[in-house]
Amino acid sequence: MQSIEIVLTMLLLVLASGYLVRVLPFALPLPLVQIALGAGVAAVSSHGVRLDPNLFFILFLPPLLFLDGWRIPKAGLLRDAGPVLQLALGLVVFTVLGVGLFVHWLVPAMPLAVAFALAAIVSPTDPVAVAAIATRVPLPRRLLHIIEGEALLNDATGLVCFRFAVAAALTGQFSLLSAGLTFLWLALGGVAVGAAVSWGISRSHHLLTRRFGQDAGLPVLGSLLTPFGAYLAAEHLGASGILAAVAAGVMMSYAELSGVAPPATRLQRAAVWDSVQFALNGIAFVLLGEQLPGIVERARGGMLESGHASVWWLLLLALALNLALAAVRLAWTLAALHLRTVWHRRHGDAVARPPWRLVLAMSLSGVRGAITLAGVLTLPLLLPDGRAFPFRDLAIFLAMSVIVLSLVVASFGLPRLLRGLRVPPEPRAHRQEDLARRRAAHAALAALEQARLDHGADSTDAGIAAAAATRVIALYQGRLDGGDTEVDAQRLRKADQAERRLRLVALRAERAELFALARQGRLADDVARRLVREIDYVESRYQ
Repeated sequence: MQSIEIVLTMLLLVLASGYLVRVLPFALPLPLVQIALGAGVAAVSSHGVRLDPNLFFILFLPPLLFLDGWRIPKAGLLRDAGPVLQLALGLVVFTVLGVGLFVHWLVPAMPLAVAFALAAIVSPTDPVAVAAIATRVPLPRRLLHIIEGEALLNDATGLVCFRFAVAAALTGQFSLLSAGLTFLWLALGGVAVGAAVSWGISRSHHLLTRRFGQDAGLPVLGSLLTPFGAYLAAEHLGASGILAAVAAGVMMSYAELSGVAPPATRLQRAAVWDSVQFALNGIAFVLLGEQLPGIVERARGGMLESGHASVWWLLLLALALNLALAAVRLAWTLAALHLRTVWHRRHGDAVARPPWRLVLAMSLSGVRGAITLAGVLTLPLLLPDGRAFPFRDLAIFLAMSVIVLSLVVASFGLPRLLRGLRVPPEPRAHRQEDLARRRAAHAALAALEQARLDHGADSTDAGIAAAAATRVIALYQGRLDGGDTEVDAQRLRKADQAERRLRLVALRAERAELFALARQGRLADDVARRLVREIDYVESRYQ
């Protein structure tokens, strides 16, 4: 019963945070409000929350990673694959090595494997936290896509490195060759299993519903279970469940472009997943705030091993770690820009260097969040010989300090850094959207003409049908002409029912054209998803 009360309390605090962030007279990012609420609960309550790290990991990570893979813009990710991979792979490894050695230098008593584990778990950035901050900061669309793509892939890279570092801390052994081969299997096996599970679930659902029909809740429940199925199947086979969850989300995104799911299902599924994402991220940050006082206290005890137990020393250590992470990220960004400039100059291409404020913003945008929290809490409690895992509480404290400080710096630093910066429009994205809307309107007009002919041939009241078709065709023709064509509504009042049917025909033709453009790679999947959702909302009014 106590566990149920804790879950309900966490959800209530998440709900309260959503209202508080709008009521407060000053702007604060939602994660900081949730952390503060959790800390407030810890201050007034004598009953702390006991977390099972492995259970926390399984419950929180698969759905969050699955959703990242599902909703990340694939076209932008493929176009900027070079910068994204540099950040998601190169920067993570650079961070693990550089920051791990730095932490070991700061705290010599901390085993090197534990220092590397800490560096690995603080290397992934959090796409949800970045997106929440980006709504208040004029980040260029392409830069935002790069940051989102980095956050999608570096989750997996950082957590796999974390797994290797923890294994080395437990066994005291590490083989580069063995680690490389294991990483290869983890990566390839995880991606294959995740894609196969997601494709199998989508295909089975399609075959069953085509033959027996469906209940509206079935595909929503199926999508909720998919990340857990992919994660557990991959872990059972010794592959990476993390990468499996990401691959399952990517495969679900491509399955969605088939356009098989009814509009009502897509709307319900999107609403449910938005709620799940909000709840899971919110609970993670509330738990962070609730655990923080106890972790600080235990970290002070752990620091006795290194001869320091002062709170000020802990804060200094946390500040040094955050500065090291920002410096490593900035150094990597500058080095990547320099190499890109040299490459283009050697090939005779002109390249414009981005404004220094955008370069610095790239460094400050490395916001950590729920992935880091979920991962660090899975540090083992004991070594194989029964001794306590060394510096576990200190590592958790430092990881949590990175989450809090990165959120604070990005929330207050980025708006001031980019204030007044003119962000050039993304002409390619606008051209894609305009082309898609026009192509969809043409498809709708063609479908309406055919429907008018079909209906006129077998209708006893062809005049009403023709009037309704005229009204709907005028709507789409006005869109193509750039204006609105007025039709006498009083004269066509009796045609409402026929108009409803024709509007549905037109909307379905629009949606089919958008899905076709997305499948052909002529329309970015995130733009297609947004336009299809608009059509789904309009269609829901006529159901």
